[in-house]
Amino acid sequence: MISKELKTFLEAVRFPIIFVLLMWVVHFYKIATDTELFTYGIFPRTISGAKGILFTPFIHSDFGHLASNTFPMLVLGFIIFSFYRRVALISFMLIFFLTGFSVWLFANSRAYHVGASGVVYGLLSFVFWNGIFRQNIKAIVLALIVLVLYSGYFLGVLPDQEGVSWESHLFGGIVGIIISFVFKSVIEEDEKEREDPWANDDQSTRYFLRRDIFDKTKAQRFAEQQAEQQNNQSSTLE
Repeated sequence: MISKELKTFLEAVRFPIIFVLLMWVVHFYKIATDTELFTYGIFPRTISGAKGILFTPFIHSDFGHLASNTFPMLVLGFIIFSFYRRVALISFMLIFFLTGFSVWLFANSRAYHVGASGVVYGLLSFVFWNGIFRQNIKAIVLALIVLVLYSGYFLGVLPDQEGVSWESHLFGGIVGIIISFVFKSVIEEDEKEREDPWANDDQSTRYFLRRDIFDKTKAQRFAEQQAEQQNNQSSTLE
């Protein structure tokens, strides 16, 4: 029987793995059939280039390009589907489509844009800015983790990089910020405030010793006990 922890892990990695497998299948198809797929990429502001909004993330120029997007896609996808489960799928899909649409609508480069790097930058931005907008320990720690792992990626949004779709990186990052802000108030199960089980409890019953145990001497407590016993006896006789 699968443990709860293993089941949760498998659910978190399922979607990122399927997405990455599609990337690799398309690339092997490209090599096996010797077919150039770049025409299925995004070509800004043309009707034929609009189909790239759907296909671009699955098309890569070579194995180096594919590998550079594979590992961050798996890591960031796992983080989102593990820790932001309530908004993970809708956030991923919005980043996917809005990044592609933004590149098609606003990019200045009159060339085909291919690769999943725009989506990667969107996911990276989403996780990082959740730490800013949500401001809880979990979100901040995750933001710091991606900052350490992918700090060099921030240079990817600088313009005029030869052979690099910096517009995809830039618009992906912007879309990630927007999606993070839109869903910042969606509280995950582990982010809910836990009710204090002792909040409504009588505190006097939670101590093993009397609270005035150190305020009186042994002789004083003995005298009080004697007086209490005498009062009890008097009451009984009456």
